[in-house]
Amino acid sequence: MSSVHVRDLKKSYGHAPVLHGISLDIEDGEFVILVGPSGCGKSTLLRMIAGLEGVTAGEIRIGSRVVNNVPPKERDIAMVFQNYALYPHMTVAENMAFSLVLKRASKAEITQKVQQAAAILGLETMLDRHPKELSGGQRQRVAMGRAIVRDPKVFLFDEPLSNLDAKLRVQMRSEIKALHQRLKTTTIYVTHDQIEAMTMADRIVVMRGGVMEQMGTPLDLYDQPANLFVASFIGSPAMNQIPGSIGAKGFVADTGHVLPLPTSAVAQIGRSAVYGIRPEHMTLEPSGMPVRVKTVEPTGSETLLLTELSGPQTSIDITAVFRGRVAAAPGDTIHLQPDMAMVHLFDKETGHRIMA
Repeated sequence: MSSVHVRDLKKSYGHAPVLHGISLDIEDGEFVILVGPSGCGKSTLLRMIAGLEGVTAGEIRIGSRVVNNVPPKERDIAMVFQNYALYPHMTVAENMAFSLVLKRASKAEITQKVQQAAAILGLETMLDRHPKELSGGQRQRVAMGRAIVRDPKVFLFDEPLSNLDAKLRVQMRSEIKALHQRLKTTTIYVTHDQIEAMTMADRIVVMRGGVMEQMGTPLDLYDQPANLFVASFIGSPAMNQIPGSIGAKGFVADTGHVLPLPTSAVAQIGRSAVYGIRPEHMTLEPSGMPVRVKTVEPTGSETLLLTELSGPQTSIDITAVFRGRVAAAPGDTIHLQPDMAMVHLFDKETGHRIMA
């Protein structure tokens, strides 16, 4: 196992910059997830750590060793890709053992490590099968087993669950997290799915446009988003964002409605801001803001309502989530009351958090 340290890392393709100076520290044994929309640079960053992309500027250290110019095979890392990358003519055991064969390991060592990895991943009865005889989840386990037998200092995962169906993704999330807890190998994992990030990571790095927007534990990012982008990206459904200004009696939305604010917001009176409230932090109260129901999405344990807050000049979509069943139908008017203790305020111009 080993720590990973990135300092002011930059990447350009010709005159097109992709990463704009990323710095982060990943501790020995930590599970860190890089998350963000397509094109944000997360996979490029992972590939640079792996040695599959060159460094334009900055430094990458694995442990105490600077690896900027070290070939991938000498970095003591193992990477699991989105598309499995298994050899179709080889059995499961042969696929898992391939890197050890290249290293000229002894047959006894190869057999021992393959059997150990197979036991960890539940593949003992499949070692003689070929990839075409396996399901998608089983193939991904083989790809993980191929990484495990190398006993690397760092595991790298590049969107490994993207090709799986929803039910299997949930199962594999649990298996990868359990695998990390068992092996305790430093792990860097890339995904665009914030649910994966929230449920699996020790810490999350949120990226946008080649810049690191925020790094922290899943609950840090959920409770204390640094800006509007993080607030909207972390949490499902996304945080509601209501533009307006801070007034003496509360937050005055652009629709003209006055929303509750904690007393600590008094120092910001007159400031243009965005009022953030998560869908799960609202209740149905007669004194709440009047909204028109647009759609109702029951899931059994929860009910999601997409509503509209309307004013003379503008209207704003508001999403609310309630435990259990809600007696509401499209076209109904209901009253939503934000939990004042859970309100977030962001600067309207910069998007930076004012308070939460």
